[in-house]
Amino acid sequence: MAKNIKLVKSLIGCKKDQIATAYALGLKKIGDVTVQPDNAQTQGKINKISHLIEVTEA
Repeated sequence: MAKNIKLVKSLIGCKKDQIATAYALGLKKIGDVTVQPDNAQTQGKINKISHLIEVTEA
């Protein structure tokens, strides 16, 4: 299964590691959407920036 991840809140004011995590997922601007595999690495990234994103099943 894959997950659709959408950035819904701004990265302004976030910690540097949270910004780096968003960039690693391919999210740079509000409204950006990426499809990521559902594995342990992706779950960890989602948990780190869960307050900034929306996650749906692809």
